Amino acid sequence: MHLLVVPNDQRIKFCTMKQFLVFVRKEFYHVFRDRRTLLILFGLPIMQILLFGYALTTEIKNAKIIVIDNAKNAASEKLIAKISASTYFEIVPGDDIEASFRKGKIRCAVVFPPDFGNTMQIIADASDPNTAKTLTNYLTSIVSEPSRPKIVPVMRMLYNPSLNGSMNFVPGVIALVLMIICTTLTSVSIVREKENGTMEILLVSPFNPTYVVLAKAVPYLVLAFIDFLIILLLAVFLLEMPVRGNLLLLFIESTLFIISCLSLGLLISTIAQSQQTAMLISMLVMMLPTILFTGFLFPLENMPLPLQIISNLLPSKWFYFILKSIMLKGLGFAAVWKQTGILAFMTIFLLTVSIKRFKIRLA
Repeated sequence: MHLLVVPNDQRIKFCTMKQFLVFVRKEFYHVFRDRRTLLILFGLPIMQILLFGYALTTEIKNAKIIVIDNAKNAASEKLIAKISASTYFEIVPGDDIEASFRKGKIRCAVVFPPDFGNTMQIIADASDPNTAKTLTNYLTSIVSEPSRPKIVPVMRMLYNPSLNGSMNFVPGVIALVLMIICTTLTSVSIVREKENGTMEILLVSPFNPTYVVLAKAVPYLVLAFIDFLIILLLAVFLLEMPVRGNLLLLFIESTLFIISCLSLGLLISTIAQSQQTAMLISMLVMMLPTILFTGFLFPLENMPLPLQIISNLLPSKWFYFILKSIMLKGLGFAAVWKQTGILAFMTIFLLTVSIKRFKIRLA
């Protein structure tokens, strides 16, 4: 009869792994029992991707305008037909332009003079200068007909030929949603243990405190990746967002970004003393910089140099660049290796600092 003797070090590793899996399973149970966490985890991303994807766009469609045709000739009627056929404008009845502007009923007015030949008047509401400029550009493009075209430019729009505004915003929204979800839920999870008094039990147990931190992060890593898949499916099938690059590379880069966000959440949890504080730091300190300094809403090139330098400290900026390169341009790792390296360095740094700051003894 032969007995199989397991070395003590292997036995310790087996027990440690078993304890680790027990902690991970406990955290999964806690997430699924908490309806508020499930709502934040799955409801908020779906709502944000739909809201931002459909509502957040620089395109202007169905803008109400008044057309005053004092010429009533073939040329003016032809241009009115072209304006009416455009999806950018909706011609509404009316003859009092000033009153319509004051009441906010229209955005623009087009006036054809009685002797209309090559000149017409476009009046826009410049209380919103960006919208006014966009609408006047639309109208100018519709009605302009060069009389002696010598050079005919042939325009080609790369990566987004239909000029779909959501293609610029969706990658930014994905980065924003993952940043908010991962940092908020992870930071709150550890602070919750402190408030409930269960952290003391974990800290006096023989289980390594580092494994406690990692066991807290693993469930949110899995659930955040599921969130990413849901968001990606919604973007592709509802918002017509293409994925031209390698899917495996996209998943690897997204996992790296999720880990960096989870590490940031763990770091916040070591600073905050209450769930409200942790959530406030996660939502305000991370959400606003992500919106401002990622580049999907405001061009970074237009910002002062100090703000451009600050934007380099955000993981979401580099992830946004990676998403656009893979999804829209179909580029591979050779085009994003630099951004991937920066993101990996940030992830390792944040994870190392958060684990070191995790206090073995409660203050």
